Amino acid sequence: MELSELEPKLVVFGRAMYDDPHAEVRGVHKMPGHAGFSYGFTVESRGTTESWYLRLPPPNVRWVGTADVLRQVAVLNALDGTAVPHCSVRWSGDDLRWFGCPYFVVPKLEGRTMAFIDNPWLADLDREARWSMGRQAMTALAELHRVDWRQAPYLGDPIPLDDDVTRWDRFMPKVAEPERLRAAPEVRQLLLARLPAKTHVGIFHGDFQWSNLFYSSEGKLLAVIDWELVGVGATLNDVGWIATFNDAGAWSAERKPSTLMPHADELVAMYVEAWGSPVEHLDWFRALAAYKFAIISGFNLALHRRGKREDPVWETTALSIEPLLERARQLLQI
Repeated sequence: MELSELEPKLVVFGRAMYDDPHAEVRGVHKMPGHAGFSYGFTVESRGTTESWYLRLPPPNVRWVGTADVLRQVAVLNALDGTAVPHCSVRWSGDDLRWFGCPYFVVPKLEGRTMAFIDNPWLADLDREARWSMGRQAMTALAELHRVDWRQAPYLGDPIPLDDDVTRWDRFMPKVAEPERLRAAPEVRQLLLARLPAKTHVGIFHGDFQWSNLFYSSEGKLLAVIDWELVGVGATLNDVGWIATFNDAGAWSAERKPSTLMPHADELVAMYVEAWGSPVEHLDWFRALAAYKFAIISGFNLALHRRGKREDPVWETTALSIEPLLERARQLLQI
């Protein structure tokens, strides 16, 4: 939605929510990110000013799956009263009179996230602060996995483990540079052959990585953000995901992870400590994460090149498709 269209809608919305016909909406701006449509704005009412974050689904798509913003509302509401840092939902719904689509609004935090590679501000923090950031992240993840998934029935039933392998099949014919994914069928076969017999089931974030963790400038974890891939299933999906994103052996030279933050094995150890008991099959879940992101990279590269979702970052990320698949194969053959 263009800002010129959104601003008057926010004025009507803000005045209704604040019950103040004189409330003013200011500073409407688009928020950065690679998924969904997000906007920041402030409301001035009766001598106070508050800043907010609005999330809307992408235009011209069905409001299902990742485009169903009310899934994010369901998990954020389930996290209220837990130890997981998050932004509580202030307003949400599917009343189309406000924005013509479902929506939710949470307080806008002041802080920052980390990119995939080193951030200049991280270098200003000492190692103890950066390792504390890692422990906070993995502790928050363990707390998320303790939440009873039945507290968020809107998310649906758990995803069977074999489905979490085979549901990526439909993307394979649509990837760019399919030759980079030559090893994908072998990895898929290994994943299915070594399917864990049992694993903890709960709410998983779906994209748990540094760029979806919001910290203060001093390194305090303020919120886990960007829940559009949330689901119910094997919670170790999240551990495998962040481990893969911090495993230098899984990436090309152009896309190596941050050298300033804990690496994969250290993050796994932090999670196990926070969870309070050993976890099994971690190599399988790390392999699954590498397999999935290899396919995602090829698919998003195709969307970029076709102009359907332009984002040149995928040109560089796609260089890691082969290393990701090789790393998955190594983990599955141990």
